[in-house]
Amino acid sequence: MLPIPDRPAPGLTTYDAKDPDTTFPPIEPLLPPRGAPNVLVVLLDDVGFGASSAFGGPCRTPTAERLAAGGLRYNRFHTTALCAPTRQALLTGRNHHSVGMGSITETATSSPGYCSLRPNTKAPLPMTLKLNGYSTAQFGKCHEVPVWQTSPMGPFDAWPTGGGGFETFYGFIGGENNQWEPALYEGTTPVEPPATAEEGYHLTEDLADRANAWMRQQKALMPDRPFFVYFAPGATHAPHHVPKEWADRYAGEFDDGWDAARERTFTRQKEAGLVPADADLPARHDEISSWDDMPDDLKPVLARQMEVYAGFLEHTDHQVGRLVDTLDELGITDDTLIYYIIGDNGASAEGTMNGAFNEMANFNGMAALETTEFLRSKLDELGGPESYNHYSVGWAWAMCAPFQWTKQVASHWGGTRNGTIVQWPRGIGGHGGLRSQFTHVIDLAPTVLEAAGLPEPTMVNGVQQSPMEGTSMLYSFDDAAAPERHDLQYFEMFGNRGIYHRGWSAVTKHRTPWIMMGGRVPPFDEDVWELYDGGSDYSQAHDLAEEKPEILAGLQRLWLIEATKYGVLPLDDRTSERIEPSMAGRPTLVQGRSQLFFPGMGRLSENSVVSIKNKSFTVTAELEVPARGAAGVVIAQGGRFGGWALYATEGCAAFCYNVLGIQHFTTLADVPLPEGRHQLRMEFAYDGGGLAKGGDVTLYHDGTRVGSGRVDVTQPAIFSADETTDVGYESGTPVSPDYTAATSRFTGRLHWVQLDLGDDDHYLDPDERLRIAIARQ
Repeated sequence: MLPIPDRPAPGLTTYDAKDPDTTFPPIEPLLPPRGAPNVLVVLLDDVGFGASSAFGGPCRTPTAERLAAGGLRYNRFHTTALCAPTRQALLTGRNHHSVGMGSITETATSSPGYCSLRPNTKAPLPMTLKLNGYSTAQFGKCHEVPVWQTSPMGPFDAWPTGGGGFETFYGFIGGENNQWEPALYEGTTPVEPPATAEEGYHLTEDLADRANAWMRQQKALMPDRPFFVYFAPGATHAPHHVPKEWADRYAGEFDDGWDAARERTFTRQKEAGLVPADADLPARHDEISSWDDMPDDLKPVLARQMEVYAGFLEHTDHQVGRLVDTLDELGITDDTLIYYIIGDNGASAEGTMNGAFNEMANFNGMAALETTEFLRSKLDELGGPESYNHYSVGWAWAMCAPFQWTKQVASHWGGTRNGTIVQWPRGIGGHGGLRSQFTHVIDLAPTVLEAAGLPEPTMVNGVQQSPMEGTSMLYSFDDAAAPERHDLQYFEMFGNRGIYHRGWSAVTKHRTPWIMMGGRVPPFDEDVWELYDGGSDYSQAHDLAEEKPEILAGLQRLWLIEATKYGVLPLDDRTSERIEPSMAGRPTLVQGRSQLFFPGMGRLSENSVVSIKNKSFTVTAELEVPARGAAGVVIAQGGRFGGWALYATEGCAAFCYNVLGIQHFTTLADVPLPEGRHQLRMEFAYDGGGLAKGGDVTLYHDGTRVGSGRVDVTQPAIFSADETTDVGYESGTPVSPDYTAATSRFTGRLHWVQLDLGDDDHYLDPDERLRIAIARQ
């Protein structure tokens, strides 16, 4: 029962403390059992099984190899095929549908398996550890917060330091972030990065700095208290941001393309014994272009995309190495259980076959703007602060070698099998071994509890708990031949589904991740199932469905039983109903067609602001202009890679609509803002007739027209996955080149800003809306 109840022992109570019979037991700090290890869990983002050199890949990861040499490699460890579901499963020891994370939070419904709310009957592991005397800290990505709770006002029940069980949190809320200019939180308080990209700042380095400082201080002040540190950088999720010198280490290594790179990886995997000698490499699917079929003039860009990604992964591994070095310096490596999970799902295939300079282009259905000529012109900027880049589908596929498919495809191992390394010198007898028992991310929590000698709680904060659904991996630490104990596991993500049982797997792919516009999604009953014998077919290369229909039928039935048990049903591939909150049954932070802002408000995600996309809208501001004139931002949404801003420059009001960082449409007032208190208004009249259309801009001072302009095209779905709305200043990157973040603060006095929507909404086609939302995460 947690918290552990205070139960004072009965005894003699004296009247006078000076009485010789006055005695009380000393106050003892709450500590876990003697020998409970420190725990460091490292979870990388969007890394396929065949990317890291520790598992035969082309990206050099010396820290992973170093830990593997002193610990164990698991070559049949699995995730859920998507980031937020994997993270919630890891932190709770339960299947992702059991904890409400069957999908991304943006498509949450009122169905329990997809609501994005963790039931209070399934307390997270950090809470259990904290209530048993562990120090707990998280650094990096938190993507488990429901979208209507992501504003700076919470509520914070789902935040790491709210109900998550962490005493310290430093990182970001959401699916991805700009590595050069991130939107950070310390606890629940928005904070700015300690330096700029020009000064050498990089998010992953910052996270490692903070984690190292925390571990040093914790051991300096509490040497007898073990810690649980969860290090989950946004790397290597897009955007692939890395200092140029790291990408340049791979110059020329990928010039022969993804087909050849995949073959080389498979050869190394066999030579190292990471995959069975009799494994075969599955053929490339028709949906994925061969390297030879790609345009020759695009190939230098494609090769550079992979060089940047490889540098990004090596750079990330280097930061993990700094954490391991700190453990060595503190002399606690032997007493620390380290999990290094190389990817929360397979490699991301959300960058189109051509890759992207700004991944938001594809999410808006506007990838055609990034022509070959445009991409070639941006080659030298890939990975830098001016880019928001992603690599080609072909590279994602190659990085998942030797398996089929990629991230999102929960049916096949390419989406769910991630190389994992476990090291615990005092708890693992052998070093450098390979473990091939089937394991899953839900197994981590029960493993940590068993290693710490702690029972799984039956009551937490007065709420009876449901049992964990994972299986401790401790039995495999000293016995490579031990029979696997986790021998049944279902998989499901966006209708892609599968089942593993005692070596066999039955799977069916329902969606293709990178097809965001158009395409037919079949009825569930028309999905084609495949059957694989894992005992002789490690890589799912030989479909036995026609040869063994009776085994397939039994596994299909078993999938249905498990899906019913864990809240997967009803399967849900609806589109517009899940995008629209009222139809999906989830709350919204802001309701109605008007929103009032006050100066200083900021870090408001797109889900915290009424949407102005595909419609007319008006921005009205009450402000006071000083005698020297006005400058700075009145209100801005988004940033360098897409958004809009109402601001003042050289004393005149201006409105800028930034389309993906490719086109800027700026309207400037004809006369300066007059001194004193006035109303500034911007009206945007949408053309209508569909999505992403343009519109006319008109600026007013106190109702008098002072300027007009034109926006030729707009973004129909999303401005940014990490930039926010700010009032009176702009955090992150600037929407307009007319100012910088440092010069964005409004020089006059703002009283309020109001955003009003027109009544001419134009909605996305249902299929398009859901695919865009899926691709965002």
